[in-house]
Amino acid sequence: MERHILHEIETFIPRERMLLDLADRYSYSFDASFGEYLPEIVIQPKNAEEICGLVKLANKYRFPVYPRGAATSLSGGPLPVEGGMVVDMSRLNKKLVIDRENLLAIVSPGVITGDIHRKAEEVGLFYPPDPSSSNVCTIGGNLLENASGPKGLKYGTTKEYVIGLEVVTPTGELIRTGGKTVKNVTGYDLTRLIVGSEGTLGIVTEAIIRLIPKPQAKKTLLAAFNRFIDSGHAITKILSAGVLPAALEIMDEYCIRAVENYQPSGLPLDAEAILIIEVDGHPAAVDDEIRKCEEICLAQQAMVVKVAANKSEQDEIWKARKMVSPAIAQMGPTKISEDATVPRDQIPAMMDKLKQIRQKYQLNLVVFGHAGDGNLHPNIIADKRNLDEMKRVEDAVSEIFEAAVALGGTLSGEHGIGLLKAPYMEMELGKECLAMMKQIKQAWDPNHILNPGKIFPQPSQTKVVLT
Repeated sequence: MERHILHEIETFIPRERMLLDLADRYSYSFDASFGEYLPEIVIQPKNAEEICGLVKLANKYRFPVYPRGAATSLSGGPLPVEGGMVVDMSRLNKKLVIDRENLLAIVSPGVITGDIHRKAEEVGLFYPPDPSSSNVCTIGGNLLENASGPKGLKYGTTKEYVIGLEVVTPTGELIRTGGKTVKNVTGYDLTRLIVGSEGTLGIVTEAIIRLIPKPQAKKTLLAAFNRFIDSGHAITKILSAGVLPAALEIMDEYCIRAVENYQPSGLPLDAEAILIIEVDGHPAAVDDEIRKCEEICLAQQAMVVKVAANKSEQDEIWKARKMVSPAIAQMGPTKISEDATVPRDQIPAMMDKLKQIRQKYQLNLVVFGHAGDGNLHPNIIADKRNLDEMKRVEDAVSEIFEAAVALGGTLSGEHGIGLLKAPYMEMELGKECLAMMKQIKQAWDPNHILNPGKIFPQPSQTKVVLT
């Protein structure tokens, strides 16, 4: 970065919070997805005013700005694909206020999501969005990716819980959207537009999120099936029986084997699928609903059904699910994680298509995810040094997205579009809808300063490129 720009930054950011060394910049060149892009500089601001100054400077000198949380993104959200400046939001982590009277939390973007869960539960409240990385990811990243986790089935996604934001716009102004009231129909709903915008329309510097009373009781069940199709029928029958689980997770046979190889949990290795079902609410209702789930699974030929008798057994069941990501990461050096989402009744068809893709391209493809809302996570384990294999991965990823859209689904349920899914946006949205989104981006960010290279495909780009 040019020396005169650095001098201007130094007028309001101390030098110790400006990272210019190559080793420091390399540590900000990647996230939890695929690819490495080296920034020219990394800045660690401590407040919204400093971020406003940085963004105004970026507009003056036309360099890109990439906001970054904990870098747990699986779609390349914070990657500095055009170099420029990475804005590390980790130091904006001082505010975590639980407003019990109004059922709200007011938080800084660098606060760890799991800390919000714990603080809310200390006073009998509950923040339902729970991404699998909640113990390390930041709330700012969660909001901008609209990452939600397994409880979206019953409680909805992250955007349902964000009611107010403080945001630095792409031109460097500080604005507030929404507020502390649950009902607010004053003007356009800019809060919802910003949530899920992946850092392309603003940098969140504070958020007001809605909390709900913590459920009085919960019970957890694990069911294993010899045939995957039987687990799909169990899912649809449970939901049509009037039971709305807090979470309904699925693991395919390859996930089961990976977990057992990584950390044996007693999972049946001869099963094609495992369902993990959690119900919560009033104790009497919870007892009734878990019994219904057990009966339905057995009626659909489940080979094993286990209802946790206590919290220790609940934790043991969930431990198997939480072990999936680290377990499959041990299977190869390169992990490509997707989250194509389909209507619930199309899960068996999507799983069948994923099996065909696995066989067609001879790839190590495993599937798990939030079966209750159709949000599947196909993961391909490969080696990026093997160019032939990575070309097959590219073709397989394309077919996964095409299959999801053909079945009435979407490219992403919670990981975001970022860099990796951008080439397929027109396939799902059509030219006119994509053009409307581009017009919004142009109006908010006329100089294309904020997180460029994300969401929208490059000209003539129709396929993800991993090699």
